[in-house]
Amino acid sequence: MLPITHPDAAALVEQVQLEYVARYGSRDETPLQPGYFELPGGSFFVGYLDEVPVATGAWRRRTDVEALGYAASAEIKRMYVAPAGRRRGLARAMLAHLELTAAAAGAEVMILETGAAQPEALELYASAGYQPIPGFGYYRDSPLNRCLARVL
Repeated sequence: MLPITHPDAAALVEQVQLEYVARYGSRDETPLQPGYFELPGGSFFVGYLDEVPVATGAWRRRTDVEALGYAASAEIKRMYVAPAGRRRGLARAMLAHLELTAAAAGAEVMILETGAAQPEALELYASAGYQPIPGFGYYRDSPLNRCLARVL
């Protein structure tokens, strides 16, 4: 676990932002504060391959989605694997780690937002048992928004 402000984390977050620009034409503007990813309300992780940072994943507690029926929920944020780390199972490993650590912190459901221009992410989440749910979050009204959840 690292703070989102750690240089390795910040570099990967910038890479994911550039990926959003390439796929959607703009950066993700979801308001996020570093404190969202500090225990007990969240965590931020960096995955390494041969000591090179290549993957990120984070979760934060969400109490504002209770109307969706998810009282003890954690939201996945900043799941990303750099090109040098792809096709090695790192995304699946990071997802499992996020689920495990969020459950250990009391989360009963994982929720997330992704987008239609990220078919790899949609395939990963579907294969891990995530199901579509009503829109939530910053992009809830976007036609490209895809919201998913899985009971832990």
